[in-house]
Amino acid sequence: MAAIKIQVEKRTGLGKNKVDKLRQGDFVPGVLYGKGQETEHIQVGRRDFDKVYRSAGMSTLIDLDLDGNVVPVLIKEVQVHPFKKQYLHVDFQKLNMDETVKLTIPIVLVGRDNIESKEGILMQQLDEIEIECLPMDIPQSIEVDVSHIDYNTPVFVSDLDIFANEDIVVFREADDVIASLIEPTSEEELEELDEDVEEVDVDVPVIGEEESEEE
Repeated sequence: MAAIKIQVEKRTGLGKNKVDKLRQGDFVPGVLYGKGQETEHIQVGRRDFDKVYRSAGMSTLIDLDLDGNVVPVLIKEVQVHPFKKQYLHVDFQKLNMDETVKLTIPIVLVGRDNIESKEGILMQQLDEIEIECLPMDIPQSIEVDVSHIDYNTPVFVSDLDIFANEDIVVFREADDVIASLIEPTSEEELEELDEDVEEVDVDVPVIGEEESEEE
């Protein structure tokens, strides 16, 4: 069983007015679907969902309890109001523990404060990665220690622990760069760059000017 659990209820109100009342009543409307199964309309307490979503995100296995029937799921889509802090809708995907699933996992850089080259600028070129594996093999997180990174040695996808895991398919090339350290640009170099840029005068035609001359 998954470490994170959430309890939901069946939802009978499908019209806009009933959905609006659900949200006003501190519930989030949603659906639960699975391969070859009928979609079920559900609702979940906003506070409960917020707690689980902050902890699990969209890449952690969750045990969903619907009327006492516990099933493994992933949060697949969350709709949020554009300016209100309000969840509008959530999609849960029911998983078969014997079938692989594709999902995107965020990449977290750790050890930033311990980088030896203090003057360097750390650039993260890849902040998430798509993988495929059985639900039980989904990594809780993908962390990369960058404390030993230097100007000549970036962090590659091949440096990830999951890349050597035979149970996980990684949809990235081994030499794709995750993070690199860039040498800072001095003020002198910036001034030289500015001097190399030539000013170019461009005649910008005014709309209607040619028509006036022709007339």
